[in-house]
Amino acid sequence: MQIIYGIRALSEAMAAGKTIEKVLIKKGTSGALIKELLDELKNANVHYQHAHPDRFLRYQNKNHQGVVAYISDIIYQDILDIVQQAFENGEDPLVLVCDGITDVRNFGAIARSAACLGAHAILIPDKNSAEVNSDAIKTSAGALNSMPVCKTSNLAKTMKSLKTAGLSIVAATEKGEKTLWQLSLDMPMALVMGSESDGVSSEILKMCDELATIPISGNISSLNVSVSAGILLYEINRQRTK
Repeated sequence: MQIIYGIRALSEAMAAGKTIEKVLIKKGTSGALIKELLDELKNANVHYQHAHPDRFLRYQNKNHQGVVAYISDIIYQDILDIVQQAFENGEDPLVLVCDGITDVRNFGAIARSAACLGAHAILIPDKNSAEVNSDAIKTSAGALNSMPVCKTSNLAKTMKSLKTAGLSIVAATEKGEKTLWQLSLDMPMALVMGSESDGVSSEILKMCDELATIPISGNISSLNVSVSAGILLYEINRQRTK
């Protein structure tokens, strides 16, 4: 990701419509300008964190004024616009939702499978999510340069909007009673993949229309989330194209 330094540079980037991925503010930084910047960040729903001064040692040759920001390598899109466009094109929208997936390489691998297997977009929360950076793009084999990625500040609220728009919510979880082979997956859908450690959050699970499990026959009881995503996306694609 591109790094920008200083209060004014960040304000100008926001005014220009740049997508700000993350902002670090050195602890102890004060003054009228930093107060104005914090108000701008809050109004724009841009995530920021107060960081220990030691984190700024690497930037000591830059005029950072206690502020360092990372600009995303991609342009985020509106998920409802993509869903509407898919319907207008006579297609069943397929949205892949990453609920708390924080590993960059997992995210990149998921994006690659999504691009190969017919997903229209990837939806991620703006907090507790992998950075869409150069490592993610490389792992995706460049898929993230073309696959629409959408961010939301309230994942549950956006999921409700997707249901209102006509999408069924299907979560990949070992808590389900049906395997993916037993489910009908050829409809407008948001497929939810949960975090590497905790799975799909309980709030999102309550909203689901179906819970899909992947049968495991070996000695290991679970699969990597990117592998699980590939299996589910393949089955969805198979059912849609059979």
